[in-house]
Amino acid sequence: VSWKRNRAITARRQHLKSVMLQIAATELEKEESRRETEKQNYLSEHCPPLHIPGPMAEVQELCKQLHAKIDAAEEEKYDMEMKVQKSTKELEDMNQKLFDLRGKFKRPPLRRVRMSADAMLKALLGSKHKVCMDLRANLKQVKKEDTEKERDLRDVGDWRKNIEEKSGMEGRKKMFETES
Repeated sequence: VSWKRNRAITARRQHLKSVMLQIAATELEKEESRRETEKQNYLSEHCPPLHIPGPMAEVQELCKQLHAKIDAAEEEKYDMEMKVQKSTKELEDMNQKLFDLRGKFKRPPLRRVRMSADAMLKALLGSKHKVCMDLRANLKQVKKEDTEKERDLRDVGDWRKNIEEKSGMEGRKKMFETES
């Protein structure tokens, strides 16, 4: 009895499954037709139908002319691109050759050269150079005036003697007299 019951339950499940699939298929068809009608409505609202004023042969001829112009422009564009690619390749080759040539010769390390202004002018101007550019000779010599403090510092030999002289009231009196 139980195996008959199980078979009935299985048959019922399969029947329900097939019914559900049929309902789903019809729903999908309805959804598809609804979408198609919505698409048609949208296109009719937003894209009015094309009105061609002349006969169809003129329109076809116009299309052919436009296609010919497009082809000519594309060919010109292609030619330009090829020229650019060729020029770019030539530049890269020349740069590579230049780099190879630079790499073959070792550059000597540059040394700093000390040169006076006279020697530099002589090197630049050659024999035409007659002006003396001895800048140190043109500088004024300034004599340094000896200030009293510097004289005092030079005159003071032994620091102990200096302290003994300034100690006491007489020393302080001398300090005030020398400052003023």
